[in-house]
Amino acid sequence: MKRLEKAWYSSARWPSMLTPLEALYKSVVARRRRAYQSGRRLIWSSPVPVIVIGNITVGGTGKSPLTAWLGRWLQEQGWQPGIISRGYGGHAPRYPFYVTEDSDVAHAGDEPVMLAQQTQLPVVVDPNRPRAARKLIAAGCDILLSDDGLQHHALGRDIELVVVDGMRGFGNCRCLPVGPLREPLSRLCEVDAVISNGVLQTPESAAQYGMSLVPSAWRHLNDGVCYSIEARPFDGRVHAIAGIGNPQRFFKTLETLDVSFDQHPLPDHHRFSAQDVRFADNRPVVMTAKDAVKCRPFANERCWSLDIEACPEPALIEWLAGRLATL
Repeated sequence: MKRLEKAWYSSARWPSMLTPLEALYKSVVARRRRAYQSGRRLIWSSPVPVIVIGNITVGGTGKSPLTAWLGRWLQEQGWQPGIISRGYGGHAPRYPFYVTEDSDVAHAGDEPVMLAQQTQLPVVVDPNRPRAARKLIAAGCDILLSDDGLQHHALGRDIELVVVDGMRGFGNCRCLPVGPLREPLSRLCEVDAVISNGVLQTPESAAQYGMSLVPSAWRHLNDGVCYSIEARPFDGRVHAIAGIGNPQRFFKTLETLDVSFDQHPLPDHHRFSAQDVRFADNRPVVMTAKDAVKCRPFANERCWSLDIEACPEPALIEWLAGRLATL
């Protein structure tokens, strides 16, 4: 998979051998979407507004930090938001499954637990997103955020936001498995806004806005105590581990903070064990917030996470406020 992903973002030609599979994939995606548009498959319409935050590429783009920011911002505006997630990587004993800060990642998945910790908002995971939505509405939520829900058409939505990684863009602009796209680029014309995490001029898209991911704190995994970015609580060279969609983004962030490190990239949603955070040299171990929720049960005193916050540009905030006023 790593070899294929590297080819997507280079000038490699060999993935073109998979073009027949790409054609089949695009056909299945288009047929499934037409089924919802034509009414052959039912779309559940929520009685409260639904905002979908998703992407059209495989891998991380920064949508979860944006979801966390949006949840907190909506709360400041007087809304009572709730977050819906598929709960990728988790297998709950029942669905819908209500997620708390202390939920077992094996049940809820890593991103839902992280979002619950970062926002203190109601979070529900369920492969059936309309069912999760009904659970949150019954709990008193008056607006819903569907994290990574762009391709889950069974849940109706009022606003679609697509997050793009400005560093990697769209690679070779081909669909799976020839390229990294979950849907053709033409899909960007149909969403309400494209939000670039970093500088990227998006072709063929709706309204475009920018955001940045800013380091906010160092968090000790053992006790949850946070330290400011400036007051770094460890010295010397560290081990940096990242089991996210784009590990290089995390490593580049550490470079901007002048942290000296040995990097250990891992697959997205990696199932961590105690051995992953133990090194013979006993140097500090630094990881992402998403990885930290999985490592917390067996973390030692040398384990730290770097908390990141999304900072949308003012124009995006103004646009969101205007759209919400019409709902």
